[in-house]
Amino acid sequence: MKPGVKFLFYALMLGLFALVFAMYGQPDFMMTLANQLWSCF
Repeated sequence: MKPGVKFLFYALMLGLFALVFAMYGQPDFMMTLANQLWSCF
């Protein structure tokens, strides 16, 4: 794998982990999202 592609992959993974961590920091947002998904079924 080329170094530039590897760096981009790692940057995207780090951003994804930061987003997940930020969502767990706001449980109200997670509850709202779960309620919206549940209402679809």
